Amino acid sequence: MSAAESVFPQLEALLPHVQKPIQYVGGELNSTVKPWESADVRWALMYPDAYEVGLPNQGVMILYEVLNEREGVLAERTYSVWPDLEELMREHKVPQFTVDSHRPVGAFDVFGLSFSTELGYTNMLTALELAGIPLESKDRTVDHPIVLAGGHAAFNPEPIADFIDAAIIGDGEQAVLDMTEIIRAWKAEGRPGGREEVLFRLARTGSVYIPAFYDVEYLPDGRIGRVVPNKSGVPWRVSKHTVMDLDEWPYPKQPLVPLAETVHERMSVEIFRGCTRGCRFCQAGMITRPVRERSITGIGEMVEKGLKATGFEEVGLLSLSSADHTEIGDIAKGLADRYTEDKVGLSLPSTRVDAFNVDLANELTRNGRRSGLTFAPEGGSERMRKVINKMVSEEDLIRTVSTAYGNGWRQVKLYFMCGLPTETDEDVLQIADMAMNVIAEGRKVSGQNDIRCTVSIGGFVPKPHTPFQWAPQLSAEETDERLRKLRDKIRGDKKYGRSIGFRYHDGKPGIVEGLLSRGDRRIGAVIRAVYEDGGRFDGWREHFSYDRWMACAEKTLPEMGVDVAWYTTRERTYEEVLPWDHLDSGLDKDWLWEDWQDSLDETEVEDCRWTPCFDCGVCPQMDTQIQIGPTGKKLLPLSVVK
Repeated sequence: MSAAESVFPQLEALLPHVQKPIQYVGGELNSTVKPWESADVRWALMYPDAYEVGLPNQGVMILYEVLNEREGVLAERTYSVWPDLEELMREHKVPQFTVDSHRPVGAFDVFGLSFSTELGYTNMLTALELAGIPLESKDRTVDHPIVLAGGHAAFNPEPIADFIDAAIIGDGEQAVLDMTEIIRAWKAEGRPGGREEVLFRLARTGSVYIPAFYDVEYLPDGRIGRVVPNKSGVPWRVSKHTVMDLDEWPYPKQPLVPLAETVHERMSVEIFRGCTRGCRFCQAGMITRPVRERSITGIGEMVEKGLKATGFEEVGLLSLSSADHTEIGDIAKGLADRYTEDKVGLSLPSTRVDAFNVDLANELTRNGRRSGLTFAPEGGSERMRKVINKMVSEEDLIRTVSTAYGNGWRQVKLYFMCGLPTETDEDVLQIADMAMNVIAEGRKVSGQNDIRCTVSIGGFVPKPHTPFQWAPQLSAEETDERLRKLRDKIRGDKKYGRSIGFRYHDGKPGIVEGLLSRGDRRIGAVIRAVYEDGGRFDGWREHFSYDRWMACAEKTLPEMGVDVAWYTTRERTYEEVLPWDHLDSGLDKDWLWEDWQDSLDETEVEDCRWTPCFDCGVCPQMDTQIQIGPTGKKLLPLSVVK
């Protein structure tokens, strides 16, 4: 195939007419452009959201680098275009393009999309249509790219089963390389058997899910009867990928530096992957088990190389619960010591209440600015925290914020959820009491009155592969009513109300997210109808339309005998076949069910990092194990090479 021509000449003429044209130009520091002819296998990687959200995404950045390091492989990036440019691209017949070389996405071998949220599905359809790729996999030919989904939402890819050719569940680093070799061999043989053959070779490995090779049978009441392979040689269950030694994968080595402003202006290093705290609502913690820590020396090297390559002045230490790293104190102190003169700031995305200590906080802010602290108690009452297995007492929280306010912090942000299983109005109203106690304590220890506490509330959405996958979701109306009562209680308080900020999402986006997260293949018709009706950027409040989603659901679902409530507010039973049961996250379904029963009894379960195993199933089934320190090493200052 000849080199895919750059569409930049046609695109350039459109850029003066759109907002923030710089996001479409490419050429970022550390981006990679390889000659088209130098590669046998070519990947277009997409984070299906705007550049400012997509560029800092670690997943895409890591895969981009892993693939481009390989001989004979090329990877370029593409992001969602805003509606103003989409309209012009359709009018002037400019296809979806990569930002690296402005090549048409349709010319690549693989079009890989990373979904961290289900609300990116309509953006995927926009990109497919702009790229000239048929929306449904059954209509594609051997010359179209393989459309691949990954990321956390890919653990239940059933709602988008009609639109994707393949899904990878779990860690992508090794998986994309294995997939590349299969495609390379098939192309070298002259693409025998066409598209079906290459997909079959991928499916046969047992670790790439090809939805077209599975049939879903339904029972008369709308539930799933069973999911069966429709081709011999295709496995009954597909397993997730787990990268074991993170020190072997020190990516990104050369983080991308954005041209336009993005949501995170910093360099990030993932300090460990996985979490075993066992919060029952948390899909990320459940599906990324077991815990794998990066060594303190590995982290130090990545920070050093990354800062050199980018010039950033802040380093984010990423993970699901960064203060839980066994050597976090030494890491923070070592990095703060090393970069004292360079004024490099450190940040942890959010801190567990019981893992916070002032020494750590002081190290983190020694070279940077002292901004607010964020804690996530999640449940307003002690009872709710037992239900969700978030073992933090109100005393813990008050003690922690007291220490923070006493050491000069002025602002604390608390994150909660509304609509959790078994929750009552009373549980939610206790959030106000907690916030008032926090302000009272802050005023007392600091002797100041300018203390602030922001309460931020998200709606709870039950997710696949968690103990709450069977739980009923709270309706949008009930969620809104509960939050209204809480708001009135906070605002009505004369003594503390003014010092408490209150941020919340209404219940509507949560219902749509719930529909997509626990949906099956029948939901594809809803997604397509929403897209055709103009749905785009559903993760953005100003673009999201609840009414559009409900109207499209009412148009498509009744003929299948189900409705939105059937997917969202209905409780599931133990016997029901769930749409994702044939995708193996390593978690034992019976263990998840027992944990769901424990939550209804308000029984807490310890973290298996520090206690004997609870048989969740991941380690033996995935042939993995928990990897934690301490390594006993310290971060020594780097020797200066003259």
